Amino acid sequence: MSAHCMLTGARPGFGNRISHSHRRTSRRFDPNIQSKRYWLPSEGRYVRLRLSAKGIKTVDAIGVEAAVARIRARGVKV
Repeated sequence: MSAHCMLTGARPGFGNRISHSHRRTSRRFDPNIQSKRYWLPSEGRYVRLRLSAKGIKTVDAIGVEAAVARIRARGVKV
């Protein structure tokens, strides 16, 4: 599964793991992705969204209808 948020578009960041001897190896910083189910009253059904923790807080602030509208505006199927 791809580690990206449907609402905020957060994707993994990349960097280096640095050991005690200062050797560098590649690493990946994944966003905190959670799968959450919301009731969508306008369509009378549940939608399952893969959101980051920040995306969940955004849905709580703006509401699920507005959040789904933003997700669809980005071209993601819900």
